Amino acid sequence: MSTGALDLLLGMTQAMALTMSVAFITYVIMIIIPYLRYKARPTGDPAAFSWHFIVPCRDEEAVIQKTIDYLRTTFPQAHVWVIDDDSDDRTAGVVRSMRRNGGNRDENIHLVERVRPYARTGKGDALNAAYRELREFVGFMNPHRCVVVVVDADGRPSPNALEVCSAKHLFGDSRIGAVQMDVRMVNRDVPEAGARGFRRWFGMGMVRMQDLEFRTAISAIQMSRGYTGTIAMGGNGQFTRLSALDSIAGGTGSPWRGSLLEDFELGVHLLTEGWHTGYTRDAWVDQEALYSLRRFLAQRTRWGQGTMQCMRYAPRIWDSKHLTTIGAAEMMYYLLQPWMQLLGTMIYPIPFVLLGIRTWNEPAAVATWFTDGAWILFAVYGLFGLLPFLVWGPIYWWKCERKGSFFQSLLWGLGYATYIYTFYITSWRAMIRLLRGQNGWAKTRRNTEEKVRGAVVALDH
Repeated sequence: MSTGALDLLLGMTQAMALTMSVAFITYVIMIIIPYLRYKARPTGDPAAFSWHFIVPCRDEEAVIQKTIDYLRTTFPQAHVWVIDDDSDDRTAGVVRSMRRNGGNRDENIHLVERVRPYARTGKGDALNAAYRELREFVGFMNPHRCVVVVVDADGRPSPNALEVCSAKHLFGDSRIGAVQMDVRMVNRDVPEAGARGFRRWFGMGMVRMQDLEFRTAISAIQMSRGYTGTIAMGGNGQFTRLSALDSIAGGTGSPWRGSLLEDFELGVHLLTEGWHTGYTRDAWVDQEALYSLRRFLAQRTRWGQGTMQCMRYAPRIWDSKHLTTIGAAEMMYYLLQPWMQLLGTMIYPIPFVLLGIRTWNEPAAVATWFTDGAWILFAVYGLFGLLPFLVWGPIYWWKCERKGSFFQSLLWGLGYATYIYTFYITSWRAMIRLLRGQNGWAKTRRNTEEKVRGAVVALDH
């Protein structure tokens, strides 16, 4: 390739990469503003609603007793529905024992048992099984006043969760079909048991980054979606009216449709059916973050693959009369993110590869070109690629965890910039799984688990 052609290609790829970076940093600025301006809002009366916590479990003996204890103690008026997805451990036995309660039967604890081959077909199927039993249980109760709450087996909703979600702007508004709470990492200050040296330091860093991600960047995205009317659901701390689930359940009684990202998929169906969704930072759900990079990559690969699967809803989103153009565009932007990450891994390295080739061929000319001002372009290039992630460190320090110094917050930001690039890896892993037809789901192992029994099963039906 001639020097002129190399220069032209280098300039074009630099311009493309810089344009993508500028577009992204503009987007980040737009979502930071409503996040920083957020103020707590008045709460409501939870007695106006019937509350039902659904806890999907697969080999959760290690955590389920404490979770049920917490839910029954903190929310005594609520029902707790535990789904045992044919666990190989004593999950079901623990629930039965707690329901008997030493001879004083606790009627607010329910066990939904699934048995193979109908079990272990995905979280969505497990939730659908609980929905059908719950629907039969409530009978003729007003479904609009009945709220279903999906909580992970290690989830801990904040004590004010029901009051907050009962507020006038949330379930107090009859148009609201679902509400998503903020998510926090309960072990953000707790080192991994038995970890020493680098493993301890790295594990604590991983947990801190997950807490930062959910409480700043993801929270800010959710709040910005309030303006586009596209607030998404999460897999933990997800509140949905029973009437909203009824409206999308169809003839099979299945509100959840089997995607590896069943929470976002549920939101798509609710929004395109005409329901509004809400989000709040005034209440939250605590969950356990992962210390292990390997487990983290497996989890995020599943999420990325689920996002790719949900691309099949693009026509439904664009054709929906209930979504504005900007709302549909926002949802499409989210669905395109894994694909944009794949594109980014191919575009961003090209200028450096081309520069390396030219430096090899003409080192003196490149040195002169660089010192004559080209270094400024590379500095801007690097800054625009780093700044949208770096900024979340100080914001996290200011709004969430006022610990240490401002300098430490900059280190958090640098850590987050590194952390976020793992999504380029998980996007490629998700793409490879799609191409291979590997659409199975496997439970993410808890930090305290040595192993998880049971095979990966297919989700696509």
